[in-house]
Amino acid sequence: MASPALTLIRAKIDRIGVALSALCLVHCLAGVVLVALLGVGGGVLLDPRVHEYGLMAAVAIGALGLGFGVARHGRRLPLVLGGIGLALMALGLVVPHGAAEVAATVPGVALLAFAHIRNLRHSH
Repeated sequence: MASPALTLIRAKIDRIGVALSALCLVHCLAGVVLVALLGVGGGVLLDPRVHEYGLMAAVAIGALGLGFGVARHGRRLPLVLGGIGLALMALGLVVPHGAAEVAATVPGVALLAFAHIRNLRHSH
């Protein structure tokens, strides 16, 4: 049986994963809207480094949170869903900016967030 402190840390990692997914979703949609409607923000919001760093953070948080979840509750579905979400997010880095990037990234982020939420529910 895991200590209460370790259980709390595991839950916080998944909550951070959900929060980062939400932040990524807002970033993606705001970037598209600002560039499309106003023609501004492209230099910062659509900078490939932002996406690369975001993906690195998502992979790290996803591996920790979802990996700990499998170790705790034994269900692999959240890990599989999170892996597919991360793959879609990675696809968003290699397709052209714009609609194709959003079409890959947004479902990936949503799937990763859903995986973290499932992981939290299975852990309690």
